[in-house]
Amino acid sequence: MNKADRLKKSKTPPKDERYGDRLPPGQVLTEKFPILHVGDVPAYQLDEWDLRVFGEVEEEQVFSFPNLMNMVQSSIVCDIHCVTRWSKFDTEFTGTPFTEFLKHLSLTQNATHVKVHGDYDYTANVPLADLQREDVMLAHSYNGEPLTTKHGWPLRLVIPHLYFWKSVKWVRGFEFLQQDEPGYWEENGFHHYGDPYKEQRFSNEDMEMPMDEWKTRDYD
Repeated sequence: MNKADRLKKSKTPPKDERYGDRLPPGQVLTEKFPILHVGDVPAYQLDEWDLRVFGEVEEEQVFSFPNLMNMVQSSIVCDIHCVTRWSKFDTEFTGTPFTEFLKHLSLTQNATHVKVHGDYDYTANVPLADLQREDVMLAHSYNGEPLTTKHGWPLRLVIPHLYFWKSVKWVRGFEFLQQDEPGYWEENGFHHYGDPYKEQRFSNEDMEMPMDEWKTRDYD
């Protein structure tokens, strides 16, 4: 039984009026940083780590970690929202804005969507237009310190306006596509887009997410 099936028919938390529209519906605010992922935590040697770009590109490219560190670096402060119902306000991530990363690529005119690849064999689908927002980042640091391994070191994607399963940890590749293709959780019942403010958690509206699923997990 997959995760989406296990999480059917559970109650949702009441709306917390203290946060107005800042807190998406069905979410609970936490100061913790829960740790959720598929599979084991990878171990890397940075001199062997790389990031591959392929698909609808004029030329496939492979970037080393120093390549990325030599690109424009900046920080963002954003709210993040997990499909398991926790939200965390004012998180600070540092890295390369995806708009800057795109300047180093040569996409074909057919590229409209992206499948993000992470270890191990994890994928998530994102429209290219969503990655071109100013607050989307390839992050290597959180709150002024390098990401911990459990939060995606050495590199994770941060897409604040979508549920956090789209913010792929341990990123290893970007596959540019002509059409939308579902990733790991999308193939297992999760929504293809994942807007927190529309509660786009599942592809089937009859499915639900427990209010305390995330509380059983490890956290920083």
